[in-house]
Amino acid sequence: MRAVICPELGGPEVLRLGDMPVPEPGPGQVRIRVEAASVNFPDVLQIQGLYQFKPDLPFILGGEAAGVVDALGEGVEGFHVGDRVAGLMRWGGFAEYAAAPASTMVKLPDAMDFATGAALGTAYGTSYHALVQRGNIQAGDTVLVLGAAGGVGLSAVQIAKALGARVIAAASSEEKRALALANGADEAIDYRSGDLRQAVKELTGGLGVDIVCDPVGGAVAEAALRSIAWGGRYLVIGFAAGTIPSLPINLALIKNAAIVGTFWGAWSEREAETNAANFAELMKLFAAGSIRPHIDRVYPMEEAAAAVRRLMDGDALGKVVIDVAGGKS
Repeated sequence: MRAVICPELGGPEVLRLGDMPVPEPGPGQVRIRVEAASVNFPDVLQIQGLYQFKPDLPFILGGEAAGVVDALGEGVEGFHVGDRVAGLMRWGGFAEYAAAPASTMVKLPDAMDFATGAALGTAYGTSYHALVQRGNIQAGDTVLVLGAAGGVGLSAVQIAKALGARVIAAASSEEKRALALANGADEAIDYRSGDLRQAVKELTGGLGVDIVCDPVGGAVAEAALRSIAWGGRYLVIGFAAGTIPSLPINLALIKNAAIVGTFWGAWSEREAETNAANFAELMKLFAAGSIRPHIDRVYPMEEAAAAVRRLMDGDALGKVVIDVAGGKS
């Protein structure tokens, strides 16, 4: 089968399109004939050897894919050959066939195409878990979303708005801020050239925000934490800026605030039933038109390196998708 292979550690340029054996589904796994796959920040880290999970070289890149179930491993229940699904794997998704735990799979509604299905899982699963289980979001809360035009950021904007929050989107360019506003944000601010803390102060009448969604990290993190309201929740989701911030921990004390880690991937494995319930709610929001992944670009498998590079460089608006089937389905 054709697959996007990482033969050595490095930047996206090391990726190669080659042939690999078709995987056999193990116990509790399903094998899918992949139609589309999406690029996520862990993919960027994994090819550099910087992610928590380090597969042996060479390996097939890709942690998220959508397609059609074509084989079932021992003990799998609730899925049948021919089901349209999307789901997660630690690697192996950028290939014509992929095996993954059935517990990570969700069935796609007929109205959802495969590119959208591939784009929904990680970003929306992360943001829903962050806002609901970790952030205890309530209708009427004010939510500040950093990196608001990225895959996770834009999903957080849509979900927070759908759950009744006021959303302030922080993004680095006029184009990105316009996209966040078009996807439900109430206000948008420039966190690179502007004073984020002052902007939040003005927008909230000095009260600050109830929740900060931070998939960015880096230099903006401290200003965001200083913008939090009394009793607020700062959700640590990721470090797309490339650096892990060192925060003055006394800020949490003087605001009676919580700095809350959000590792959705590990949580979804430990709390599979709650994660499934989250996705049931996400599918309801999709059916109602309240959420919809914004697909930035779709690349053929031959251009997988360019797809990963676009995300790595921070140029993507929403999700980057790889068309594995090549338009055949």
